[in-house]
Amino acid sequence: MFAVSIAALKRNTAILREVKEAAGCHLVLALKGFSCWKAFPHIAGDLDGCCASGLWEALLARDHFGKHVVTYSPAYDEEDIAQLCGFTHHLDFNSLSQWFRFREMVMAHPRFQSGELQCGLRVNPQHSTGHTPIYDPCVAGSRLGITADQLADADLTGLSGLHFHTLCEQNSDDLETTLAAVDEKFGHLLRSPQFTYLNMGGGHWITKPFYDRERLVRLVRETREKYGVDVWLEPGEAIAIHTGVLRATVVDVFESAGHQLAILSISATAHMPDVLEMPYRPDVFLVDPAPSDAKPAVVFEGESYHPAGESGPHLYRLGGPTCLAGDVIGDFSFPRPLVVGDTLVFDDMAHYTMVKTTTFNGVKHPPIALQHEDGRIEVIREFGYPDFRDRLA
Repeated sequence: MFAVSIAALKRNTAILREVKEAAGCHLVLALKGFSCWKAFPHIAGDLDGCCASGLWEALLARDHFGKHVVTYSPAYDEEDIAQLCGFTHHLDFNSLSQWFRFREMVMAHPRFQSGELQCGLRVNPQHSTGHTPIYDPCVAGSRLGITADQLADADLTGLSGLHFHTLCEQNSDDLETTLAAVDEKFGHLLRSPQFTYLNMGGGHWITKPFYDRERLVRLVRETREKYGVDVWLEPGEAIAIHTGVLRATVVDVFESAGHQLAILSISATAHMPDVLEMPYRPDVFLVDPAPSDAKPAVVFEGESYHPAGESGPHLYRLGGPTCLAGDVIGDFSFPRPLVVGDTLVFDDMAHYTMVKTTTFNGVKHPPIALQHEDGRIEVIREFGYPDFRDRLA
């Protein structure tokens, strides 16, 4: 089961509300990181809206969040543009060829002419600060964003915003160096009266305890004053980080070539793919009746949690029930031997998990639940065989 804590979500969005109010900027939820819309009513009051990666996410924002909708996609088709012009507030393009293709269509729309719809370009400052190449949009030959040389002498009629997104799980020091690169390459555009907003994208770990929020506030204020623009931030992970868990059951335990193996009811590749893609090592807890102070983001009444270590006498390689040989979560040590029927809890599984899950191999999909502030668990979605069967027909 995926379980998301409303109380934890609200703790995060309260921090974000304080930051955006201190900085004088706008802050929206990136749906690509967290789109569990049943939780939206609990956090919408702290945020300014949502950013969408395309038409379907934008429709979700319109239908269930009800505030400002910021839309950016690497490419749109004509049907996308026709629908998005009717309700999105920012429509950002990834290339000049896309903008030129749809410019007349967009600029003829009544919402554009009234100023309710504004358009921008995603830019690539060519300044890499991350450590994982798959998440770096500034690599040579990147398909994300326009470089400064491509904008030289270009006709930018109709545009009023620039958008960059180069961070991933990073602190505000990386934002500071990125802003310097943006100023060097695109500052002349931002200083012109034509451009009225700057979207700084996501990847800001604002709600992490170590994150330098004072520097973020300073940077946003300086940017607003320097260019005279509205500033937008669109974190996803900072909103949902440390707010949810994935509960799994041990379904088999055996030994192979000197390794103790435990097969679980959940899969890395199907249910938490960032464990393989990022990659990262999740925090794991063994549920037992014995007392323990360690607790994951969501706590079920009457349960105690023992954190798993990296080494020890009861070391197990945890794997999923798919046929993928690499469907391995990692090696974890527990305070006692695992047995079939044990419950393991994987912490911090609300962001970039539910939005990426699949029914690969016909593996059962975990239900989704909300834990309300009074501790009540509400199952909001259960999955069955028809969800697997009907997906491809």
